[in-house]
Amino acid sequence: MTQRFIPTKISDSIAADLEQRILEGSWKIGVKIPPERELSKQLGISRATLREAIQKLVSAGLLSSHQGGGTYVTNQLAAGFVEPWEGLLDSHPSVREDLLEFRELIESKAAECAAQRATTEDKVRLKDCFEAIDRAYLDGSFEEMADTDLNFHQAIAEASHNAIIGHMTSSLLRILHDNLRLNLSELILVPDARNRLREQHKAIWSSIDRGDSLAARRNATTHVEYVRKTLDETLKYGSRRKSAERRLVVPK
Repeated sequence: MTQRFIPTKISDSIAADLEQRILEGSWKIGVKIPPERELSKQLGISRATLREAIQKLVSAGLLSSHQGGGTYVTNQLAAGFVEPWEGLLDSHPSVREDLLEFRELIESKAAECAAQRATTEDKVRLKDCFEAIDRAYLDGSFEEMADTDLNFHQAIAEASHNAIIGHMTSSLLRILHDNLRLNLSELILVPDARNRLREQHKAIWSSIDRGDSLAARRNATTHVEYVRKTLDETLKYGSRRKSAERRLVVPK
């Protein structure tokens, strides 16, 4: 559990400010924070005070300092959630259904909040992400489809301006990356699946862009439900086909 800083002196106040940047996603996992000279000037404090504040976050595990290499945001907020599930998804395929159910809950709420709170900058980013995912689904590889899909949904989560949704989605998408490629490889076998998925992403994006929160929530739910239903049917078909093939084998 990370430590929450209740400001009692200047360095505590600065630590709380820097901590907020991490929580709200202004400083993302793996990002190198601004140089000490630049950041102290930006905050209007001495470099000694800044060092003290940074050390508090290093001790809490939110930042990591490297001698001569700068200071980076760690994955502390995501690590405890991600690590146990990555292996379980590989060894327990049935967990995929649970994961998709959880996606429906979090992504529908993220879309709803994004429609209500997205800034002009958020909408520009969402438009760029949508156009990238649309191109990938039109004629891209599975890797391009997976990457642009994850970027699109992460952009929606961050446009929700809910710190928990943003970090939970980031953690979820880290788990989902390889799983999403597997899902896509199965979904694309379904006739017209690419076009259906493109239309669904467009519906989500356009409803957020025009600020229609009810439609955004509904469209996000429809998207995940389509993925769940189609995957279930595809896997059942594959299982039945393998069973039929086994029955056709004549024992020698």
